[in-house]
Amino acid sequence: MARKSLIQREKKRQKLEQKYHLIRRSSKKEISKVPSLSEKWKIHGKLQSSPRNSAPTRLNRRCFSTGRPRANYRDFGLSGHILREMVYACLLPGATRSSW
Repeated sequence: MARKSLIQREKKRQKLEQKYHLIRRSSKKEISKVPSLSEKWKIHGKLQSSPRNSAPTRLNRRCFSTGRPRANYRDFGLSGHILREMVYACLLPGATRSSW
């Protein structure tokens, strides 16, 4: 189980990203439309002034059940060892156990 503080920090980043999503998207469109370099720098400064945690690249996928940040499968939203346990318990339809 991941620490509660790390999970809360990730939720805070998600809220910030949603809050600044439209602002970041519109200023990026402005940068592509403006021909002069000095105006591009001004718009880029506006992007830089937004909070660092509002950038979507700072988000990290976490396991739905444990909150583990590594080895996540996008299809299921689970980490590897939880996925394996659920497959062995026949809780995921269509997933098969590997036997060699």
